[in-house]
Amino acid sequence: MRLEHSMGLRMGHELHLAPRMIQSMEILQLPILALEEKLLQELQENPVLELAQDSENVNPSDEWNDALPDHDFEPTTSKDTSDKTLVIDTKGQAEADFERLDGMPEEWKESLYDDHRPSRNAVEEFSDRKHNAMQNMVSRPLSLEDYLIDQLSFFDISKDERRLVNLVIANLDDGGYLKSSAEEIANSIDPPSTPDQIRQAITTVQRLDPPGVCARDLAECLLLQLTSETPNLEAVKALITNHLENIRHNRIPAIQKTTGLDLNQIKEAIEVIRKLNPKPAAIFNSESIPYVVPDIEIFKSEDGDYLVRLADELLPNVQINQTYVAECKNRATDKKVKEFLRPKIQSAQWLLEAIEQRRSTLKKVTQAIIQRQLSFLELGPEHIEPLKMLQIAEVVGVDVSTISRAVDDKWVQTPRGVFPLKRFFGGGTQSATGEDIAWEKIRRKLLEIVGAEDKSNPLSDEDLVNKLQEEGYPVARRTITKYRKILNISSSRERKDWTP
Repeated sequence: MRLEHSMGLRMGHELHLAPRMIQSMEILQLPILALEEKLLQELQENPVLELAQDSENVNPSDEWNDALPDHDFEPTTSKDTSDKTLVIDTKGQAEADFERLDGMPEEWKESLYDDHRPSRNAVEEFSDRKHNAMQNMVSRPLSLEDYLIDQLSFFDISKDERRLVNLVIANLDDGGYLKSSAEEIANSIDPPSTPDQIRQAITTVQRLDPPGVCARDLAECLLLQLTSETPNLEAVKALITNHLENIRHNRIPAIQKTTGLDLNQIKEAIEVIRKLNPKPAAIFNSESIPYVVPDIEIFKSEDGDYLVRLADELLPNVQINQTYVAECKNRATDKKVKEFLRPKIQSAQWLLEAIEQRRSTLKKVTQAIIQRQLSFLELGPEHIEPLKMLQIAEVVGVDVSTISRAVDDKWVQTPRGVFPLKRFFGGGTQSATGEDIAWEKIRRKLLEIVGAEDKSNPLSDEDLVNKLQEEGYPVARRTITKYRKILNISSSRERKDWTP
């Protein structure tokens, strides 16, 4: 095969996003708490940013448009963004900033980082707010290991026995189960112990609270929770020991045939088993509960209209320090100082414009959603309408990717509760009359039908399809099977009540 080299010209179009556009998209995607962190970080890192006094807020665009009139620098404003070629050029920017700073006169370094830098106390005001919140949080809950070890003080055991018990406790998993065998634990210590000694330690741990801890499997966990006062004790033991799988699949006739128990005995025993705890250590694994702070509030005015309010009170009110702007306008200012300040001021301006753009976009998107989901707000989530992001994008006049970023990880406070902003979007189908029906409505209707069915003769998937079609919801059987699994609805056989 012969290889040849050639040269040629090719014309084409490529889209390059400018740092300004990239920052704008990143800011839009941030939820309110992440944006707060971002602003606090920028206050620390960019010396031209400062916390604004409420009575002295200055429009950042006015600051920028009046700054840096020198002929060798023309800042880009938001008005001419669409006419500019968007090109990323960040190579060496950080290093260049440090080089410029190193070449500046010492008095200017001191000026930048002492006299005109935003007050650290002011920045820490926001950090203190978080610190206070942490101080008011409940203390870290007691771990399972600590809880079990604390109970050993009530047991008359030797020092060596306590050492082995502690070892067994250390081998429990997050669910409180012991997955290691007695032999494995015995061989893991030095000096080694015997499996029988480990089994004795296991028995000791199993006597501790919570009941069911230190079990080797689910059946043992449930059996450890039984007492002499447990109703139908022998029947419950038999079902736990031999029929957990049959219980899971509601195979009551198979249990009856094997045990000889009547249906009422089996039903009562199953009710007892269902009240037992398969995860006895779950209470000790409660990690910090994530909480959400709504970015947006939808509320009803006195006139009955739904209005939008952005939850910006958490955000620090930042602005560009006018001292820096004045220095850049002053022709007597050292050139190296200007070279250092210009990108800092520009970066600050882009940040403030991105935040303002985020506010505008979120408000427009939410207003457009309200117009399409009035039934949701008036009547409840079960009345949600089918809605695609593309529809909102067309109303707002932006690309669908912008809508996706705007709603990502955002929460909204409504008169109906707090919901993810994505909750208002979803597909659907059409009824025989051409009416749009959201899949959410179909799922809720499915739950309603299953909840009202005759449990002695539960509806099959085909029956559910027919019921929904009678209600005006055209769905296929495979859709019902899919939704049934999503909603954790068992099959008709598993839902059947075998009680005569």
